[in-house]
Amino acid sequence: MSTEEESAVKEPLDLIRLSLDERIYVKLRSDRELRGKLHVMEGKLIEAYDQHLNMILGDVEEIVTTVEIDDETYEEIVRLAW
Repeated sequence: MSTEEESAVKEPLDLIRLSLDERIYVKLRSDRELRGKLHVMEGKLIEAYDQHLNMILGDVEEIVTTVEIDDETYEEIVRLAW
């Protein structure tokens, strides 16, 4: 198999496979985000994800975004919480 074929993204699991041992960004429901490193078990052929897109991340930051409306000016106030 050529390097070009190995790096082709044909389905979501391909993108995850290509991101192993890299920092990734995951957007979740309820305005939550995760940033972390997608793990590969050292010295083993075990990858840290499955066909259901469950993933094992390390060095994770969780970010929660809330948007409020100012009662006087009706402007949006965006708050990020780590």
